[in-house]
Amino acid sequence: MAAHAYIGSFTSAGGRGLTTATVDPGTGVLTVLGSAAEVADPSFLALSADREVLYTVSETSEGGAAAFSLADPAAPRQLGGTVPVRGSAPTHLCLHGGHLVTANYTSGSVSVLGLDAAGGGLGAVRSVLEHEGDGPDKKRQRGPHAHMVLPDPSGRWLLSVDLGTDSVRVCELDTATGELEIERELGLRSGVGPRHMTFHPRGDRAYVMNELRSVVTVCRWDAAAGSLRPVTEVSVLPEGAAGPENPNYPSELVVSSDGRFAWAANRGHNSIAVLSLDESGDRMELLDTVPCGGDWPRHLTADPSGRRLYASNERSGDVTWFDIDQETGIPKQAGSVDVPAASCVLLR
Repeated sequence: MAAHAYIGSFTSAGGRGLTTATVDPGTGVLTVLGSAAEVADPSFLALSADREVLYTVSETSEGGAAAFSLADPAAPRQLGGTVPVRGSAPTHLCLHGGHLVTANYTSGSVSVLGLDAAGGGLGAVRSVLEHEGDGPDKKRQRGPHAHMVLPDPSGRWLLSVDLGTDSVRVCELDTATGELEIERELGLRSGVGPRHMTFHPRGDRAYVMNELRSVVTVCRWDAAAGSLRPVTEVSVLPEGAAGPENPNYPSELVVSSDGRFAWAANRGHNSIAVLSLDESGDRMELLDTVPCGGDWPRHLTADPSGRRLYASNERSGDVTWFDIDQETGIPKQAGSVDVPAASCVLLR
């Protein structure tokens, strides 16, 4: 069970930076211990493989990343300063092949940073991969907008999700040089605006959360070839729930550890969509939507037990937690804690 939670936020919108909380193992209740504001806009967080170092982006126009030691899990200690990523507004980061990789939204690029093998601190940028392309939405897709980077379950490939180009790039990292090479690019339906993606626990299906059309694209993933093949699309809203006067912008998608359910955060509709998955992972069905407990749910996190879900409600400034019915997958709100401009919850 997780003992601590680390919560990112937007300092530019009144957030307190990196907030640390304890997690009650029986109830899931978060109790805030304190915050550290050394890093501007630490909007997304990730852990090292040994879970002893926490990494965060600095989602500013200059773009940066930072590392924190968790030797004392109640009081993260920054390792060095904020390191420039040579990209603007990094929204996401991951560890891959002995490097830290960031998705830089505004510049539409992916940066690869070195890591200190001994202490986990950040080194300089080793390479920057520039995305190219655009989409039909002239307000949101005038150019590339890399929004997420993640390794595939095999650990061989790095996938980059780009909202601006309606595509997912499958890349291979040269661990010796830090260079990223695009092996292939999957084009999704024009104008859907892919934002995030996640894998089925079995590792052979991938689910892309699309921000501009409120749909999930279900894909088959071939790790041997490094290829994605779209199977179908599924709405994360009931019919007629969104339109020009009540737009919706989904943010995060989480799949349960047993592969039976998925949950999507709907910003605008301010709900959590509950979806079922069949045994193959190809068929996804919208079961219900439940209120997210606040305004503008930017991120969802499931706890390791699969019994709770945490929503980071950015505009209402809170993290709300839910107990998940193990038979139906329906989340029931159980509590919340004030965290101004909350953007991400990481459990450890």
